[in-house]
Amino acid sequence: MAGRIAYIERKTNETDIKLELHIDGTGQTKIDTGIGFFDHMLNSFAKHGFFDLKAIVKGDLYVDSHHTIEDTGIALGEAIKKAVGDKKGIKRYGQRLLPMDETLVMCAVDLSGRPYLCFDMDFTVDQVGYFDTEMVKEFFYAVSYSSGMNLHIKQINGSNNHHLIEAAFKAFAKALDEATQIDPRMKDAVLSTKGTL
Repeated sequence: MAGRIAYIERKTNETDIKLELHIDGTGQTKIDTGIGFFDHMLNSFAKHGFFDLKAIVKGDLYVDSHHTIEDTGIALGEAIKKAVGDKKGIKRYGQRLLPMDETLVMCAVDLSGRPYLCFDMDFTVDQVGYFDTEMVKEFFYAVSYSSGMNLHIKQINGSNNHHLIEAAFKAFAKALDEATQIDPRMKDAVLSTKGTL
């Protein structure tokens, strides 16, 4: 398990990203995306999922936050896919109902290799800090498709947009932590009747 580490470099005309993910970490982070609230969300993701995460992102923020957030999602998804490797022994599925004050968010994950995002959240403001709330869905879409992950995120309750977004990131972290854990009953196999994921 010590080898479940991925390093991703992604450079385009819009972003320059260096990202490192340790699945079996302790929640240590070094994150700088240029968007304070996004940094806070990625820190929360790493801390609550016990992932070590470094993400140094330079994006065209003079345009808006879209490219920075979406491309970071792509890089994180690629890192998840690379870090879990052949998926032998992992639980594959993870889920979490996560409360945060008045907010309750559900997240369920299947590391099936088949990407799909179901996203049901209702934001009532355009921005939290300098983070565009419409980018929450775009971020998780990018993660799900670049990792090959079936990902469901659903708002059960809540009204504070900061709480809603943070609960989504934390619920995702806890669900992903569960899905990537090694189940000793699996031995050297994957959890699939097909024999492969």
